[in-house]
Amino acid sequence: MLTTGNQLRAARSLVGMDQGTLAERAGVNINTIGAMEKRGAAGLVSGLDKIQAVMRALEAEGVEFLNHGRPGVRLREPQP
Repeated sequence: MLTTGNQLRAARSLVGMDQGTLAERAGVNINTIGAMEKRGAAGLVSGLDKIQAVMRALEAEGVEFLNHGRPGVRLREPQP
């Protein structure tokens, strides 16, 4: 689950996506992405629907969200 602004920034960086492209693919305003990332290590406070939309857009690009005690991200293994 996407939980922090730093996690979002890292996920976006992994796939080389700018804020505008992510906002467009997630169907949210670019200001929403900026505000989420500005939260840094703090938990996200955007609505669950927006967080899930952003998460789905990044997952479609191969990002996996990790939360085993610490928020993290990685790229999925390529499918054979």
